[in-house]
Amino acid sequence: MRKDKVRRISMAAQERIIGIASPIVLLLVWQLLGTFGVIDERFVPTPASIARTMYEMMANGTLWVHLKASFIRIGSGFVIGSIVGVALGVLMGLSRWLRAALDPIVAAIYPIPKISLLPLVMVFFGLGEASKIFIIAFAVVFIVLINTMSGVMSISSIYFDVAKNYRASKLKLFTRIIVPGALPSIFVGLRLAIGVALILIVAAEFVAARAGIGYLIWTSFEVMRIEEMFVGIILITAIGLVTAAILKEIERRVLPWR
Repeated sequence: MRKDKVRRISMAAQERIIGIASPIVLLLVWQLLGTFGVIDERFVPTPASIARTMYEMMANGTLWVHLKASFIRIGSGFVIGSIVGVALGVLMGLSRWLRAALDPIVAAIYPIPKISLLPLVMVFFGLGEASKIFIIAFAVVFIVLINTMSGVMSISSIYFDVAKNYRASKLKLFTRIIVPGALPSIFVGLRLAIGVALILIVAAEFVAARAGIGYLIWTSFEVMRIEEMFVGIILITAIGLVTAAILKEIERRVLPWR
């Protein structure tokens, strides 16, 4: 038993090392290609050049303004959309009548590219923060809802029968069977949703923002400040990596049997 535990810990440590080493190797290769002129630094600057630009933007405070603006929008939209998506997903997974009523609506709206609805959203919510938060939350809801509903519906009926035989309360049924059974699917939905949220915030900030990572990328492109454009791209990539790592760590702690 102890040996198995040590082996699992060792494998987890190795996975973390590989996860850290792979991007470092990629950066080294990128730097070498730029240093030896294999790639044109006018269009693809080296990591060292991008790092210098990032440091300068951090020093003058520009970077923090854009990062804070995007982080608030992403965080707010993701949290709101996730809460609504999980709640609706659980209800639809448990109730066939609610599922019959809402499933056609979900099936009709889900395939619509959410960024195409941005002009309509701006008509109702204006050009401020509300429109960007809403479009992210709107997209997140459907992804989390579908995965949560699938997770609830995949729980074997035998667990509900056992709970009924032991006269388990609704609270225990929810906390002991429904939530643990649906959590793996919920985390899948959350990981997918954060990726969609990052795509949407960049696209929304291209056209309807005066600050944010998307705004930074687009304005840098317009004036051909390529290093600053890459800083924005790296920032959005870093946010994706960090949030994915956080969700994965939470899942590992909440679902140790996986």
